[in-house]
Amino acid sequence: MAQDDPGTLVSTEWLAAHLKDPDLRVIDGTWYMPGDPRDAKAEYAAAHIPGARYFDIDDIADARSDLPHMAPPVEKFMSRLRALGVGDGHQVVVYDTLGLQTAARVWWLFRLMGHEDVAVLDGGFPKWLAEGREVEDLPPVIRDRHMTARRQNQLVKDVTQVSAASKLGDHEIIDARSAGRFAGTEQEPWPGLRPGHIPGSKNVPFPDLLNEDKTMKDPEELRAIFDTVGVDLTKPAITSCGSGVTACVVSLALERIGKKDWSVYDGSWSEWGAFPTLPVETGEA
Repeated sequence: MAQDDPGTLVSTEWLAAHLKDPDLRVIDGTWYMPGDPRDAKAEYAAAHIPGARYFDIDDIADARSDLPHMAPPVEKFMSRLRALGVGDGHQVVVYDTLGLQTAARVWWLFRLMGHEDVAVLDGGFPKWLAEGREVEDLPPVIRDRHMTARRQNQLVKDVTQVSAASKLGDHEIIDARSAGRFAGTEQEPWPGLRPGHIPGSKNVPFPDLLNEDKTMKDPEELRAIFDTVGVDLTKPAITSCGSGVTACVVSLALERIGKKDWSVYDGSWSEWGAFPTLPVETGEA
């Protein structure tokens, strides 16, 4: 079982023990891919961990961008989180209904906004339910709490920075998509995107980082996975995926092995794959 760390990952046991803490805030960060018939908000309303608030990554996003759920401006993040009753001095725990997937994106957004006391629930809602733990269908009681955000620009990269990193080879670009999407042999779920990957990037499909019960593998196993695909951990890392969600699972894994110099390519393949002028490689890395 993973070591509990309120800055990265906590177990269902840890959350159950701390659920009544006055400064704990639980967030349901579930999001489904376009075309998935499941409705995250409806599922949250029907059953959630007691006191949990719902965080919509499509809403708490940059409305000015054509790209899906790009990181929001600081002011928008602060105002939306205040409305959820989440603010300074809170220990935040994020979970999702997929086990460990979209919650990592919410974890990254909190870190990007300078909030360090945030962890992902290891194994998520499925593990919580499998253990017969308490759920409710009541909306949480919201008390306004001031939220201070200070954007940590080193945790995010834009297309220009990633393009430079790809050319210079001075970063490891790690792609969390499936091997088929990385190689360009599998259809992209986002319409109009070219198949393939960023030149020089390495492929670590995010499910490889998880156990069967969707908990994250231990740091030694994680390190071995990065080693196996030839990721040079002495270089700063940039994580990428389809739309900047599962890249954050890779970032969480890097943080778990003690690597601090990582960032997320927010636009990811939904941006890179749409630009005809950007180079694309196909086939295995």
